[in-house]
Amino acid sequence: MVDYLQFVLAPQVITGLALGVAVILVALGLTIIFGLLDVINMSHGEFYALGAFIAFGLGSVGLPFWVLLVLVPLIMLPIGYIIERGLIQRVFHSHERHVTTLLLTFGLGLVLEDAFRLAFGPNPHKPEAPIQGAIEVIGIYLPLYRLFLIGIGSLVIVGVALVIYRTRLGAMVRAAAFDRHMAASLGVPVQRVYAGAFAFGVALAGLAGVLLAPIYSIFPTMGRDFILLAFTVVIVGGMGSIAGAVIAGLFLTQVQAISSLYISPVWADPIVFGIMVAMLMVRPQCLFGRLGHG
Repeated sequence: MVDYLQFVLAPQVITGLALGVAVILVALGLTIIFGLLDVINMSHGEFYALGAFIAFGLGSVGLPFWVLLVLVPLIMLPIGYIIERGLIQRVFHSHERHVTTLLLTFGLGLVLEDAFRLAFGPNPHKPEAPIQGAIEVIGIYLPLYRLFLIGIGSLVIVGVALVIYRTRLGAMVRAAAFDRHMAASLGVPVQRVYAGAFAFGVALAGLAGVLLAPIYSIFPTMGRDFILLAFTVVIVGGMGSIAGAVIAGLFLTQVQAISSLYISPVWADPIVFGIMVAMLMVRPQCLFGRLGHG
């Protein structure tokens, strides 16, 4: 039993925790975008992939990982801002806004996916982890890079929560999410808040791509595969809820990781989706409320 806990269960829990932190970063971007703009961003997975590909491209010319960790999210910020102002805002006020923005972002995701294939080829790429080796804790060997990912990701998640709930900027974001017309009448620059929040969500997805690139291979369809789990986290946590995204992300990734020990890994995703369906049936509003209603 002790050997099983040390060499099988504990490493799987750490792997699930590392994946969970990265999923939460992506889900937070989706949550902020939906909670504020009421837009389901179907291209969010491709932004996660874009962050990984930018890191891979810049890393291939000699930039160290520690520079990329800061540089890639900064590059993603203007990309997200331009996309929101140039594309999303053009259809945001239409009568069929939800359907139009969904189709628009879905098409944008397909374009980005084909662009990745043209620029980097269809074959996967595997960057080298910047931190090698493992550390032994009470007889359990823990990979150092996964611990680093958990630590840095947790700091970012706490930072996002503090900004949203403890700063003037966060109050403006929550006010615009609750009632954009009232917020605008009080002097909140709603259009710039929208574009900034969208850009911030895109930057979080890009950061997750940088962090997970040394663990998982980089390939053109990686965003499509990853976004399904992120959407499940957002739905189970409550559309637009930051606390819900964190709790659901940690729970669902642990379910996925631990269940893979006992059943075929191909059934891990159906189990997670089954939990989502059960949650929607039992509690349609899911765990928590929306961003502007907390």
